[in-house]
Amino acid sequence: MRAMQDVLALILAGGQGDRLSVLSEQRAKPAVVFGGQYRIVDFALSNCAASDIDQLAVLTQYRPRSLVNHIGSGRAWGYDTPDRHIEILQPYLGRADMDWYQGTADAVYQNLYLIAQSRAEEVVILSADHVYLMSYRNMVAYHRRQQADVTIGVYSVPLEEAHRFGVLELDASGRMVDFQEKPPQPKSTWVSMGIYCFKRDVLIEALQEDASLAASSHDFGRDIVPRIFGSKRVFGYQYLDYWRDVGTIEAYWQANMDLIERYPPLNLANADAPLRTSRVSQTPARFGAKASPNHALISPGAQIDGTVERSVISPGVVVEEGALVRDSIVCHDAVVRSGAVVDRAILDKDVEVGPGATVGAGDESVVNRERPDIVNCGISIVGKRAVVPPGMTIGRNVIIGPGVEEELAGLDAVESGETVLPEQMPLHLFV
Repeated sequence: MRAMQDVLALILAGGQGDRLSVLSEQRAKPAVVFGGQYRIVDFALSNCAASDIDQLAVLTQYRPRSLVNHIGSGRAWGYDTPDRHIEILQPYLGRADMDWYQGTADAVYQNLYLIAQSRAEEVVILSADHVYLMSYRNMVAYHRRQQADVTIGVYSVPLEEAHRFGVLELDASGRMVDFQEKPPQPKSTWVSMGIYCFKRDVLIEALQEDASLAASSHDFGRDIVPRIFGSKRVFGYQYLDYWRDVGTIEAYWQANMDLIERYPPLNLANADAPLRTSRVSQTPARFGAKASPNHALISPGAQIDGTVERSVISPGVVVEEGALVRDSIVCHDAVVRSGAVVDRAILDKDVEVGPGATVGAGDESVVNRERPDIVNCGISIVGKRAVVPPGMTIGRNVIIGPGVEEELAGLDAVESGETVLPEQMPLHLFV
């Protein structure tokens, strides 16, 4: 069997992630914190490393600075040698003014030279905003056994949820016989994971044809796959382990909560394929005399003197004595002061919750008035470097924008379903 040295992996990491609200407003969605000390992009990078893929490129676009800084030289994943390194590819101004990717397929098309110059016989295309630990080696081996032109990673979801995804119908051999992108009435529970393995020449031909079609949205799911499956051998590789699309607030919160189950469905310390990340050295987490952690994931560098229940805590977080954090995600260097309560909420990095303040109180049924489509499950979100004043009460399904502080001054409460944004975005929030 041919080795993985014949495989080129392209990680699509340019997404804005509007459905993650203020969490992805100033950073690309793959750079959003996950599991305390990781970033979402770490999953795709770690999977490539564990699969012995030497040729790897990351395609960025929306606010890439945080993402690029995180990846760095690729050393954390073993991609810092002459024979094994990561290329970071950003949109550029070319002869045809190709300065912004028009879709997932266009992102790859604009970097077609990389495929042409590589030694790859197969090209694996990956989304950077899904949570899963997977060996691409097994998928590539399946692709070769089936003599497939294209193989799509597929995952079975409940039928009532399938309408949110690209849905594949497969025959008994695993070959795709129909594909529908986000159909209102799905016919199958097999959905696309956003993972594609292409024969190199098939991919080049499909991208060149797609680029010539003015009516195309230049997307793999909406355009490339529906166009070619009738004339090419397209198969579904059925993945049976843990996989989550964390593109919504509720899905992101739930996937983090999965990590604190007694028997987590996703093992981040998998000995065969551990999740790796680029991290600054931290001291061990510290617990004070009155600290009370319960079913919590506490990262290195955290200081816990209060109560933390069923929550995920990032490095540098401080929970003071008398404070309570429950059913929440608290990101890097946030501070929860004495007597404060954070309940079913997400605090981005450098947030401060003042003494005696509450984030997450009241009626969960009142959805956010400005974004009822994405903030509707009782979770309130506080953007990075926002400051909640002492004694303030913030309700459910509330959005507090990045850097908000003066906008809350003089208020006793922010009612459930409300949104408070900064009058002007401070420049320091863009870094």
